[in-house]
Amino acid sequence: MQQDIGDMGPVDYLIVEFPGSRMTGEGLPLLVDLVERGVIRILDLVFIRKGTDGSVEVLELRQVGEEVDLTVFEGASSGLLDQGDLDDAGAALAPGNSAAVLVYENLWAAPLARALRRSGAEMVASGRISVDTLLASLDAAEATTSSGGAAR
Repeated sequence: MQQDIGDMGPVDYLIVEFPGSRMTGEGLPLLVDLVERGVIRILDLVFIRKGTDGSVEVLELRQVGEEVDLTVFEGASSGLLDQGDLDDAGAALAPGNSAAVLVYENLWAAPLARALRRSGAEMVASGRISVDTLLASLDAAEATTSSGGAAR
């Protein structure tokens, strides 16, 4: 990460759990496409497995699965993640499952972030709305509208 941090876009992370440690690789071409189009930059990609005893093991790319080619992601390590981070990620997993821990920069937002920083603006909060929460809200709004409870 030799880029000036002031020039970077927002950085996010994902922990994607694979029940039974089954990975099909279906989403990998989409992730590569995001990188190739300059939408995101992968800073770290680490695969972990949670043992039945609760221990967290870092997997080498060749250990992830023969049916999934991950060679394109070799070397995707900025050094941001340490063992404590991976243990925290593993705490979110059910025993016997694996996960991908992905840290990425939102390149699409970098110009906006730079402009805001130059103007003295500061981000004071950030968050994400889960799909389940979004669907529940939409269902509730639809139920209110269809029952005639909408304000006129």
